[in-house]
Amino acid sequence: MTMNTTVTEFILLGFSQNPTMQTILFLIFLPIYITTWLGNLTIITIVIFMPRFHTPMYFLLANLAVVDISDSTVTALKMLWDLISHSNTISYKWCIGQIFFFHFTGGAVVFFLVIMAVDRYIAIYKPLQYLLIMHQGVCVGLVAGAWLGGFAHSIVQVALILQLPFCGPNLLDNFYCDVPQLIKLACTDTYITELLMVSNSGFLLTLVFFVLLVSYSVILIKIRTHVTEGKHKALSTCAAQIIVMSLNFVPGMFIYDRPFRVFPGDKVISVCYTLITPMLNPMIFTLRNREMKDTIKKLIRKMMSFAIKESK
Repeated sequence: MTMNTTVTEFILLGFSQNPTMQTILFLIFLPIYITTWLGNLTIITIVIFMPRFHTPMYFLLANLAVVDISDSTVTALKMLWDLISHSNTISYKWCIGQIFFFHFTGGAVVFFLVIMAVDRYIAIYKPLQYLLIMHQGVCVGLVAGAWLGGFAHSIVQVALILQLPFCGPNLLDNFYCDVPQLIKLACTDTYITELLMVSNSGFLLTLVFFVLLVSYSVILIKIRTHVTEGKHKALSTCAAQIIVMSLNFVPGMFIYDRPFRVFPGDKVISVCYTLITPMLNPMIFTLRNREMKDTIKKLIRKMMSFAIKESK
């Protein structure tokens, strides 16, 4: 921490200072957060306890669900507490901690989406060698690499912030701590810092997004022209991954590709990729995956029949 930092806490302006509106927003966001937990936890449970889902693709999907829960929790818990308690302060240390974990999990999501694209590429182009290439050791190594990649990305973001002095004001125009808004409060020239932020976040997001788009285009062409058995399933899986990829990358590029400028609409975009996207990811994967969808239906029927028996 720089010696010139005198700010000990920040005031999060959030969405509204009106207590009634804050309560309404709490009642809207709480079900979204609960749904995120339920949806992703369902995927994790099915993959762990159902032997038919012990495959590389579902192993990666379960790990993505873990990241989605973590990513959402980093911002949602503090936001929900602020809305219901009508408090809106966060200490400097907790602010830095939130930035670290937010970019740690967010960076891991990006790497997981890249790994899932590689997994589909191998499955389509090397179907006979797929299980030999994507064996358990490789899958575990890729998952560890994704977390390490997120950690490295996060350390860079935190390092950018720790070198900045904060001596007031301390009004943070957001519902959580993040680099773009926090940089604006530094009492020094942040030109170089913002360029570094864009290169580490915005530029990399954009580059990876377009590389993945090209990769999925190649995969889809291969599926449509050469794959005969299981074509519908392969197309559905890739379509789900493309949708999830877009939901994660596009809002992030909107926020981090613009140095020196912060728009009021940024908070709405932030809600999309901190709350809405982690909730939608499991829905998209399950609705476009017949095996997962049929398994969830069977589990629901069993739970309902068990509940009926217990009530009698």
